[in-house]
Amino acid sequence: MDTSASSSQIASLRDALVSYARRWPEEEAVARSFAAFLDQAPTVFERIHLEGHFTASSWLVDRSGTRALLTHHRKLERWLQLGGHADGDRDLAAVALREAEEESGLTDLHVEPEIFDLDRHWIPERGDVPGHWHWDVRYVVHAQGSEDYVVSEESHDLAWRPVDEILADPSSDESMRRMAGKWKARSQPR
Repeated sequence: MDTSASSSQIASLRDALVSYARRWPEEEAVARSFAAFLDQAPTVFERIHLEGHFTASSWLVDRSGTRALLTHHRKLERWLQLGGHADGDRDLAAVALREAEEESGLTDLHVEPEIFDLDRHWIPERGDVPGHWHWDVRYVVHAQGSEDYVVSEESHDLAWRPVDEILADPSSDESMRRMAGKWKARSQPR
């Protein structure tokens, strides 16, 4: 990888984390921990960084902005947002967009460049892969064309789910409810 492009992408991510902390002051410590992890090693964007690595996810919303596309994750057996490993790509917004396209089969998607949510979560040991942390950077992705998805091998199923239902469902993953709350707050008239 071109080191000047890589340095620029890392600087851009660092700036985006600072901006995130300003927008969500109650999450400033979380943003600082992501920035510290970013400085830990050059391999933090790769799976070979065994203690943990960056991933990117999408809060994929329909044209009306009232529903989010969720995956019933095959490995984790939970309804979650679409996303995956950076695999060396330091442009995490591009990773979120790519994962949304790959996991949904949707085209004509648009990703917002600013970070929407941050979530560090533990991934249990699986086969020869030790337990590790996912440092998940999440972006809003908008469906602009057809909303007819295709279920990929990574999912048991996909479903458009009303954001209000995600927010109100106590069985939803806590980070899913947090994103639903952020989306609702953002979508309210000011």
